[in-house]
Amino acid sequence: MKQFIAVLLGSCFLAGVVTAQPNYEFRAAWIATVDNIDWPSKGNYDTEKQKAEYISLLDMHKRNGLNAVIVQVRPATDAFYPSQYEPWSQWLTGKQGKPPFPYYDPLAFMIEEAHKRGMEFHAWCNPYRAEFSIGKSSIAPDHITRTHPEWFVTYGGTRYFDPGNKEAQNYVVNIIRDIVSRYDVDAIHFDDYFYPYRIAGKEFPDFETYKKYGNGLSMDEWRRSNVDSIILKLSQAIKEENRYCRFGISPFGVWRNKSQDPEGSATKAGVTNYDDLYADILLWLKNDWIDYVAPQIYWEFGHRAAPYEVLVDWWSKHTYGKHCYIGLGIFKANSSTPWRDKTQIPRQIRTLRKYPEIQGAIFFSSKSFVKNPLGWNDSLRTHLYKEPAMIPPMPWIDTLRPAAPDIASVKPLDTAVRIELVKSSEEKRKIKCYRLYACYNDEYSNNFYNAQLVGSLFDADIRDTCVFYAPLRPDRRFARFYVTSVDEDNVESKPYPNYPVKLEAVKVDRMGWSLR
Repeated sequence: MKQFIAVLLGSCFLAGVVTAQPNYEFRAAWIATVDNIDWPSKGNYDTEKQKAEYISLLDMHKRNGLNAVIVQVRPATDAFYPSQYEPWSQWLTGKQGKPPFPYYDPLAFMIEEAHKRGMEFHAWCNPYRAEFSIGKSSIAPDHITRTHPEWFVTYGGTRYFDPGNKEAQNYVVNIIRDIVSRYDVDAIHFDDYFYPYRIAGKEFPDFETYKKYGNGLSMDEWRRSNVDSIILKLSQAIKEENRYCRFGISPFGVWRNKSQDPEGSATKAGVTNYDDLYADILLWLKNDWIDYVAPQIYWEFGHRAAPYEVLVDWWSKHTYGKHCYIGLGIFKANSSTPWRDKTQIPRQIRTLRKYPEIQGAIFFSSKSFVKNPLGWNDSLRTHLYKEPAMIPPMPWIDTLRPAAPDIASVKPLDTAVRIELVKSSEEKRKIKCYRLYACYNDEYSNNFYNAQLVGSLFDADIRDTCVFYAPLRPDRRFARFYVTSVDEDNVESKPYPNYPVKLEAVKVDRMGWSLR
């Protein structure tokens, strides 16, 4: 119905007060599956109960205003999905290699349920951990540690791929390529475990590999080159399979201390990414190998070695044009005096919002929300995340706007106006979401740039058509409505209508509304 230019009608929505909350903000939680930290709960090997638990987590996060989940789908060289390379995870079925019963594909299920709720799904994988607890972990007969034992080393009771082994690197890259090629994941996500955290008095046992491949580099330089190498290979593989799929890393919160490097942060951390985990995050950002960084800043304001405020400021200056989401430690609630302060997390969110180079936050971890620690669920739901936010688009991936939706019909009802949208015939790509905006003032010359978001419809709600209902206010105050489309890369169309039109209010019946 192209003659539809704007809708002036009484609106039911609350007084049009625009909040200071951002329209675009990444708001996510990690869902850890290793050792059943978050999901599924220990001993829950029943398919339907697993599904119910996951849906409950998603619904909780949705109520709290989150718009993404980061779910661990490969915790220890195993799989939460059917894989030709790796066995089913012991944390899914109780025994590594045993499929779920009744059978289902957990990854496909989890992605679908997240997308139904308008939430992104980032597939979180651990690159090198192969046997979580030697002698205690369930290991399938065809597990890679048994078919290629020469690829692995033992350190601190855990078995790891040797990061310097090129065959092992290529194997890990093939795992990630397989996920991206078969599943509609929005991103691949790696955490801070590359080389493992140091154990006092024990050296990581890769000296023989170093002798073979060191090529004149120092041990530290060679280890960093190994991590750089797999990050580059992963980045290339992900983009080859799906150029729209993002690649993110969540490192330990300190890159280097200023005492070690003039470019480092004013911190006194005993562990750093660069020197201990051999992860040169800044290089990956500078070289466009990753799309976002999510530093784990699990410390409070004023921490003696790693103050939150110092690190947020430092990371804001070291994003190199890529997105930065701050990892927040809600799991620390009530663990010490600073973390008994109910304002700690709200203040951290307000602080990161002061930096335009920082686009959001990720919370560790999901189960910490269940008991509403220090009322933080309430703070998010009723204040900090009360207004919904879209995930910020990444212009280096996609800048092409989708076509705005067409208006099929506008129909007044007794207490509302029904606005039916259809996907534009010009748009061939998948539409993730339709959005409805309104201007609430009484000036008919108002335009989209003064509009407030009043509703969104996501995947499961979008078929050939979708419908918004705009209930009428008791005072039948006029409002102008606009609609937009959002594609899978979070790029929003121009509004429809996309230009201001001066309209005269015409009362056409007892309800006092007008369409022009």
